[in-house]
Amino acid sequence: MVVFGGVFGAAMVAGFVNEPDLAIAAEDPGMAGRFKDLSENGNSTCSAKFTESIATMPSTSRIKGSCCSPMEMKRYIEQLNGLTKYRDIAMIPVDPYDIPAGIAQKLIPYYDVKLSGDEQQAYDYARANSNEKGPCCCQCWRWKVYGGLAKFLIREHGFTGKQVVDVWDLSDGCGGGE
Repeated sequence: MVVFGGVFGAAMVAGFVNEPDLAIAAEDPGMAGRFKDLSENGNSTCSAKFTESIATMPSTSRIKGSCCSPMEMKRYIEQLNGLTKYRDIAMIPVDPYDIPAGIAQKLIPYYDVKLSGDEQQAYDYARANSNEKGPCCCQCWRWKVYGGLAKFLIREHGFTGKQVVDVWDLSDGCGGGE
């Protein structure tokens, strides 16, 4: 086993980090610490109770970590780099594994927005063509938050279905690879 300055020993035993991830982490120790924190100290679950709890979280709280599978450093860095092109849209979380509760609270109501015919076609395209066949792999809090985000982006920013697919695929917070 290779140990990167002692930082990843426990994560490697738990299966969170593989050797290629260590090479990436070695290039940016700050990123390594962030990854370690998010992959080991998440508070996110797929339960209905967790989804309901978002409404009562302080807006400064963070929804952290993956829901379903361990995070992978290489994919995490690809996601963060890919999301930089959307930095000018404040409602798109810059980190799919560290989401401000305040943004989630604003996006969940958008999930229930009724779209026009053309808007709905864009949303339906995204559902059919995204990696997870929707905003997430299951209909959890991410489904509502990122489903709401899609409707917000379509309605307020004129996003196409292909653009929503890009945001959803880059924002996949289920863990694992693509």
